[in-house]
Formats: sequence, structure tokens, C-alpha cells
Amino acid sequence: MKEYDETDHVGSARLKGIGIVRIVFGLLYAIDASFKWQPDFINKFSDYLTGALDGQSPPVQAWLGFWINIVKVNPQIFGHVTAIIETIVALALMFGVFSNLADLGGALFSVVIWSTAEGFGGPYVAGSADVGTAIVYVFVFVMLFLSRSGMHFGFDRKLTPLLGRWGVLASGPLPKTNRS
Repeated sequence: MKEYDETDHVGSARLKGIGIVRIVFGLLYAIDASFKWQPDFINKFSDYLTGALDGQSPPVQAWLGFWINIVKVNPQIFGHVTAIIETIVALALMFGVFSNLADLGGALFSVVIWSTAEGFGGPYVAGSADVGTAIVYVFVFVMLFLSRSGMHFGFDRKLTPLLGRWGVLASGPLPKTNRS
């Protein structure tokens, strides 16, 4: 079976498609980030966590309670940190810059959101069919990471060689080493 490379027309079109998916996902992420900058979100940040408690099992309630107690120390700081992280990830996605870092960071951040504000997508009861959106984001970020999405319509193509050994933060190839 033939592998695709960038000189192959079909393979090249698919790679460009990956870049377009990354950019569109970045635009959607930027819209979401803009909502996080609204005073209502920042001032009521802990309400998002307490809202996830309803109907949850005792272990999930204990987990959420742990995070609620941490956030209640200063919910505005957590609201601002959330807005900053989402904005940085959105910009990295849109411009294809430091894509490996953004993809892995975005996946980890999505797991945090899924396991806190989304209450692991629960409560899981008869008739429940939603596992939450953030867990789906994890898989999108993993797909973008595995496809080296920043190399397609992104700045990572130029940035990776300039970063040398730190090029692993962008989506370019790992630096070659001389092994004796």
C-alpha cells in the first residue's frame, strides 16, 4: 500500500485539509475564549463547578468539591487563567505556531474542564447520551498533534528549524542526532 507524501496530489490535499481543520478549530476556540473574558464568566467562575454537582455520584461530588474549595479561594484568578489559556491555545491553533505544545496543552486543559466543570460528562443516568464536549476536544487535539497540523498553513514550518532542539515544541520533525 502506498504512503502519502507532500508530492502526492491526494496526500497533499489531505495535509492541506488538516491545516484548514486546525485553523477552523482555532477560530471556534477563539470564539469560546472570547466568552471567557466576559465579566459574568470571570465573576461567577465557581458557579460553573458547583453547577456540575447536581445528580453526580458521591466520588464525583467529592472530586468536584475538592476543586470547588480550591477555586473559592479566588475564583476571579481561575477565571482569568482559564481565559488566558484558551486565548493562547486559540492563537496557536489559528496561526500554526508551537503546535505540539498547544495541542498537548489543549488536550490536558480539556481533560481538566471535562473532569471539573463538565463533571466527567455526567451524571450518567437512564436516557443520558452526552459524555461532554471537552472530552471530544481531547481527541481533536490528539489528531492535530499526530498529524503535525502546524506544518500545513502554519508558521511551524518556518519556526521548527529556527528552534533547534526546542523544535519539538512546534510540529516539525525532531532534530536529527548523530549517534556513534
